[in-house]
Amino acid sequence: VMDVYELSVDLRPGVRDLDFVAALDAYLGALSGAGRVESWRLLRRKLGLGHGTEFKVLIETRDLAQLDAAFQLVSTRDDPIEAAHHGVNSLVTNFQASLYRDFPDAQRVRGHERF
Repeated sequence: VMDVYELSVDLRPGVRDLDFVAALDAYLGALSGAGRVESWRLLRRKLGLGHGTEFKVLIETRDLAQLDAAFQLVSTRDDPIEAAHHGVNSLVTNFQASLYRDFPDAQRVRGHERF
């Protein structure tokens, strides 16, 4: 059971896609290595299909406590994580974020719902 923090972005004009991949790997690799995220993956819109931004980043955490621990580390704004964070942010535009969870919830009791 995971929480999924979804980031949607476009690249700034002139940014090479593989430079973005390298920056993202440095940043999220550091968070993963520090145990602040479980896993992550990068998706790119295919064949121009879809709407919205071109890239989606899916970051998986065990729970909101682990995601908060990641935010705590990043919010220090101290190197080396600040340099890695800036390395990604400086390449993107049209940033949007969403938070999802696996469903149905593992703890859900069935048969007693009132709505």
